[in-house]
Order: sequence, then structure tokens, then C-alpha cells
Amino acid sequence: MKLRVHVSLKPTVLDPQGKTILSALHGLGYQSISDVRQGKFFDMIIDSPADPALVRQEVEKIAHEVLANPVIEEYQVEFLD
Repeated sequence: MKLRVHVSLKPTVLDPQGKTILSALHGLGYQSISDVRQGKFFDMIIDSPADPALVRQEVEKIAHEVLANPVIEEYQVEFLD
């Protein structure tokens, strides 16, 4: 079972890296881009044929405790297969 965890800054948190990318895009002539928010993702493979609901629960716990800073970041778990 393959999963992807998307982690990004909450909308209320400033994103200086996103602003730098936006500035670079405007400098390259891409004026139609109005905002950029950066993030990261983690791909995971679960070997055991467990119940998808239990897997989601476990991966969301991992995301909350390890992969994301829940004070400033949000996350989303996506099943890839």
C-alpha cells in the first residue's frame, strides 16, 4: 500500500520561501502568477495488508507527531493505490 503525506504551512502563516519563488517567477516574466505557497511531501509504503482505515489512522498520527509541526503546518494523507 502506497501513501503520500502532503505537508504545507497553514494559510495564516507567512511563507517567505513562497514569496521568494513568486518574485523569481515575476522576474522571469510570469506575471499571471499571483501567489505561491511551498510545501513538502513524504511517500510511504506499508508492507502489511492492513485495513485501510487503520493505516490512515496510523499515518495521520505519524504526520501529526513527526512529519508536521501542527502549530504552523497542516497535512493531508493520500492513498496512491
